[in-house]
Amino acid sequence: MTNKSSLLVLSISLALLSACSTTPNQAPVVERNAPLPKPSTPSEDAQKGRDERGLYTVKKGDTLIRIALEYGQNYRDLVAWNNLANPNDIKVDQVLRVLPPDAGAAGVQTSAIVMPPAESKLPPAPPLPRKSGPKADKRPYSDAVLADLQRPEGDNGKPAAAAAPAPAVVASVPAAPAAPADDEKLSWMWPSEGRVIATFDEGKNKGVDIAGRAGQQVVAAGAGKVMYAGSGIRGYGNLVIVKHSNSLLSAYAHNRSIVVKEGQSVNKGQMIAEMGDSDADAVKLHFEIRQQGKPVDPSKFLPNR
Repeated sequence: MTNKSSLLVLSISLALLSACSTTPNQAPVVERNAPLPKPSTPSEDAQKGRDERGLYTVKKGDTLIRIALEYGQNYRDLVAWNNLANPNDIKVDQVLRVLPPDAGAAGVQTSAIVMPPAESKLPPAPPLPRKSGPKADKRPYSDAVLADLQRPEGDNGKPAAAAAPAPAVVASVPAAPAAPADDEKLSWMWPSEGRVIATFDEGKNKGVDIAGRAGQQVVAAGAGKVMYAGSGIRGYGNLVIVKHSNSLLSAYAHNRSIVVKEGQSVNKGQMIAEMGDSDADAVKLHFEIRQQGKPVDPSKFLPNR
């Protein structure tokens, strides 16, 4: 019996030792939870910085006209700002200015205007001369002395104190107003008659598509100035772009022919093109409204039919 019991104890101990020896094989499971380092992308940070400074890096397939449309600018202005000899010759990774050169200076002025609050603390300084006028031997008597001084000098002292805060208020007022009021005053109308066959869908359709017949009139949806008239943007065919304000423009694509020229002023409802199917699969008008270069839903501007 003793031999059997000793054999049993020996087998149990061997089993325990074998179990302990197999546990280290599970160690790699812990390594799976180790976080993987995410590679940094300095190019993205650089592009964000350029965008804030009004700069854009040319990508493959870009044209100067398309870049101007995306930023709501006239492509001729981009030519001037970047000193381009040939508007059709831009290269990948070329950095272009897409905002006016003085746009950065405007930001500096607004930050400088914040400083006048420090000047508003200067008006309390006038009381100092009043204390120097009388003998400031006794502070309790200063009230009576000031009351006496207000009789002859009250007329000269009061306007001076009132005149100091006035310019501070006037200086802060011109910095606050922008110019979005012009956008609200604009009057809009539909650019052509016809059935809407495609509505605005950000990411898929940047405007609305209106069906019609070839040669049908396309009119300016609002008063403005023709910023572009041509076929230099792929996917738009014969295109007309009208600038209505500093922040709003409208685009009319796929025309059969264009009847206006760049730089021409147009009235609301004035014919600018004939509907067609240039660079399109059917006769239609593709109409966009862009605000600060970004496509917006035209139905928010156009009147109800």
